[in-house]
Amino acid sequence: MTSNAARVMKISDLPLHYNCVDILEHNLVNRADKTALYSVEGEMTFRQVSEEVNQVGNALKKRGVRIGDAVAILSLDLPEWVTSFFGILKVGGVAVGLSTTLTPKEYAYILDDCRARILIVSEALLRQIEPIRAERQFLEHVVVIGQPSHKSHLPFTQWMQAESTELAAAPTHREDFCTLNYTSGTTGQPKGIPHAHKDMPISSQLYTVNKLGLSEDDRTFSVARLFFTFGLGVNLFSPWYVGASTVLCSKPPRVAANILETIDRFKPTFLFNVPTGYASMLAVEDFNNRYDLSSLRMCVAAGEALPASLWHSWKEKTGLEIVESMGTTEAFALFLSNDPAEPRCDTVGKVVEGFELKIVDENGQEVPRGEIGDLMIKGETFSLYYLHQYHKTQQYFRGEWMSTGDKFYVDADGFYHYSGRYDDMLKVGGIWVSPVEIENTLRTHQAVYECCVMGYPDRDSLIKPKAFIGLRKGYAPSDELANALIEHCKANMAAYKRPRWVEFMSELPKTATGKIQRSVLRYSPPGGSHHL
Repeated sequence: MTSNAARVMKISDLPLHYNCVDILEHNLVNRADKTALYSVEGEMTFRQVSEEVNQVGNALKKRGVRIGDAVAILSLDLPEWVTSFFGILKVGGVAVGLSTTLTPKEYAYILDDCRARILIVSEALLRQIEPIRAERQFLEHVVVIGQPSHKSHLPFTQWMQAESTELAAAPTHREDFCTLNYTSGTTGQPKGIPHAHKDMPISSQLYTVNKLGLSEDDRTFSVARLFFTFGLGVNLFSPWYVGASTVLCSKPPRVAANILETIDRFKPTFLFNVPTGYASMLAVEDFNNRYDLSSLRMCVAAGEALPASLWHSWKEKTGLEIVESMGTTEAFALFLSNDPAEPRCDTVGKVVEGFELKIVDENGQEVPRGEIGDLMIKGETFSLYYLHQYHKTQQYFRGEWMSTGDKFYVDADGFYHYSGRYDDMLKVGGIWVSPVEIENTLRTHQAVYECCVMGYPDRDSLIKPKAFIGLRKGYAPSDELANALIEHCKANMAAYKRPRWVEFMSELPKTATGKIQRSVLRYSPPGGSHHL
């Protein structure tokens, strides 16, 4: 692999036949005995990881896996996830990282859609597969990390341990697909998004190296699990691309104490989290004294809008500024970011060098600065299509450009500001209203811990904002408080943007990464103040 010094990396910088297992194996030259991976389950050096990867690869080949075959991983963030993943890539297979939060029905759809021949699954998640295993026509083998529950299952350790620790990488093309990730299916079936071997070094170079300054002396930790492209990119490919170490946590990331304990124990220098995750950590009483966070030199947020109040609270408690960034599963890389040397709390930053962005109207014409429009992106790490979803592909992939599904505007200084998803934007009285703006205003009220604003029809079937509120300790739901929150919005923004209804919730629904799950709230019936 070439130098990791800051440069705008392109596809042409890679050899025509390239396997991104090189991101792991180039470390065997000078740092084979360096700890590559830290976890409660154990530590592994680069040499140990590489040897187990080769054993997994040989076990896969023995079961008939060849270039282009799909192998699925349904696992907690364990060392075996990592060695399985790179073992699949090394033999030229396509690694399908499955979310640990889906239903058996959703797993059935994905396994059939990608035609996975082998499934590697954690013992703790096996119960989600057992009801649908017999009906899967393409699935030939189930390998269990832990104790199998059926005689037909293959125990992971026994399956791979007798295999050779030597294995040559398959001669894959740099544009061969190597990963397949599925996005949420809230508006239909989950969408399979394939990425190629080339995408991994390019995304690592352009964002984490060039923009964030990640180096071999660092240690990364991501609250987003490895089955997300965000977690996979910043917490596996990027650190090993530069020879840094990664920290894994197999415990549920929604529990803030799990994250704090991991930081305290394994001393990462980079923390990648979602804004809601930072809020959860701040809600842990005296967290900055109970847990040692002094190893952190950079905190990064992505996945949802970062409220200014949260940015300031985190800096006040920890002394650290959060660097807000943005990417998509389709892009793999993060293409918008603040400058780590001078991060701002009211913007997603500027374009990461190596990508192009534009904001357009409904006719595809670029809008003037300051005007909200649809964000379009172009870059060399992008996927080409959604697997088996022709019409969705047509909707979002438009030649060299891809539609993100997000509303943005650019200010006079060239900073990008997030305004919401296409389907989350509200038109109130004929004027576009960003739910993000209302949410940021609500969060400035001392009673609000977390919130989400969605559009609902009133009695005349006109769309108006509705706020879902999680309260801080010491505050109780009441009509008086609901009215106070509405008045707070009226006093701090245009009155027509105010929420018309407030619903209090003990906790807002979250995704596996801890983001607020807007799709669940979208189907909640409208009403007045509800106290749960």
